[in-house]
Amino acid sequence: MASPESLAVRKVLFDQAAARSGKRPSLEELRQGSEAMFSRFPVDPEAVIGKAAIEGIPAEWVTAPTAVNDRVLLYLHGGGYCYGSCNTRRDLAVRLSRNGGVRVLLPEFRLAPEHCFPAAVDDVVRVYRWLISSGFAADRIVVGGDSSGGGLAVALLVSLRDAGDPLPAAGVLLSPWTDLEASGESMVTRAEFDPLIDPEALRTLALLYAGDADVRHPLISPIYADLHELPPLLVHVGRDECLLDDSVRLVRRAQAAGVDVSFKIWEDMWHTFQVFAGSVPEAFSAVAEIGAYVAAKVGS
Repeated sequence: MASPESLAVRKVLFDQAAARSGKRPSLEELRQGSEAMFSRFPVDPEAVIGKAAIEGIPAEWVTAPTAVNDRVLLYLHGGGYCYGSCNTRRDLAVRLSRNGGVRVLLPEFRLAPEHCFPAAVDDVVRVYRWLISSGFAADRIVVGGDSSGGGLAVALLVSLRDAGDPLPAAGVLLSPWTDLEASGESMVTRAEFDPLIDPEALRTLALLYAGDADVRHPLISPIYADLHELPPLLVHVGRDECLLDDSVRLVRRAQAAGVDVSFKIWEDMWHTFQVFAGSVPEAFSAVAEIGAYVAAKVGS
């Protein structure tokens, strides 16, 4: 049964959606709304936040007191490839740093429609290669992300494998967006339960990101990618979210390709519920599980 706290947060999110009276926000409104919402999340004062520029890409290092300096979670924020920033995932990054005992690197990869595919993929590949060239061992790095950032994390892993780069210790995917064609049944069957995903708006973002490319391109929709020889994956998704099938189908394909996958469907949870770890007990527990998985992969 869902906690009272999660029910309260979900109600607020649904009320905010209803207040728009069926009018879809513009991209600029999405960007401003996302930044405003997450700016209200207090950040642990014990964490150290450091600005960086990596190969010309703005980024932040997020370091909790428990973090070990040579262990890194390269975390890619969600936002439909069109919005989101370090600001929108800073609180989650602090929690992952504390629970996983790692430094978290948040890159601000280029966003669509100003920069369509493959700009975001190119940026995160450059950031990962910078980590390796700077002396971080691949087996002390985990790649992670939520929503579009989760799909981008898979695209990064596939790109690194195909290029012969050393692969990280693992990947962590939270509600990953892996099918930009939006063909999963849960896009219809879970729409009334998910307060954050508007399927039609998601399809619009997909076209903005893909540009002239086919949305079925395996680095745009990694549900179509060859997943052989990828590192172990942890996948978390909510039962009540539109992107449930994006995770289920990715996991099935990864397992069929021989990938070691740990998969959990969280009952009564919506899209990217983990970002509400400061107020939702289920999200707090999920982040603790993710942190334990990361720590185990980079700590041996």
